[in-house]
Amino acid sequence: MGTTASKLPKDLLSEYQELTFLTKQEILLAHKRFNELLDREDRQQISGSRVSMTKILTLPELKSNPFRRRICQVFSTSDLRDGSLSFEDFLDLLSAFSDSATLEIKSHYAFRIFDFDDDGTLDTGDLEKLVNCLTGETADTRLTSEEMKQLINNILEESDIDKDGTVNLSEFQHVISRSPDFVSSFKIVL
Repeated sequence: MGTTASKLPKDLLSEYQELTFLTKQEILLAHKRFNELLDREDRQQISGSRVSMTKILTLPELKSNPFRRRICQVFSTSDLRDGSLSFEDFLDLLSAFSDSATLEIKSHYAFRIFDFDDDGTLDTGDLEKLVNCLTGETADTRLTSEEMKQLINNILEESDIDKDGTVNLSEFQHVISRSPDFVSSFKIVL
């Protein structure tokens, strides 16, 4: 009763399997979880429906992630740039964070998430926001301006191969390739 509205057609399920790093079971679970976030009237027409960032952020898998808002912004295809997600946006997010996603895909999305101003480089402003997300922005966890400056200089010294004062995607991917635990730690599992 009422479950037919939340069923995913077989042809669409197959297409999603081909286009993502997700298994059939993961796609079906994602569909169920996405449906649960939708308003009751939107459940009948999932294809055009979007879930607000506020509701997406209630998922336990995202709730404690310091980059949760930025993750929604990066994966959202909304013209309003409000971080809301369609079902396909949601699948893209889960696919990029799945165990099966490649290092190249994971590092590409990590870079986009850390590129807070969306200019294609990680500059000192992006790096400062990144560090603040990781350390917390409370008075007792926030770095002093001197500590922040030193840390950003260290990051750039290690990562900025062309010495232009920013980290581009290929420089970021080079650094990530030397971090063996990146792939296993960059994941969200429903």
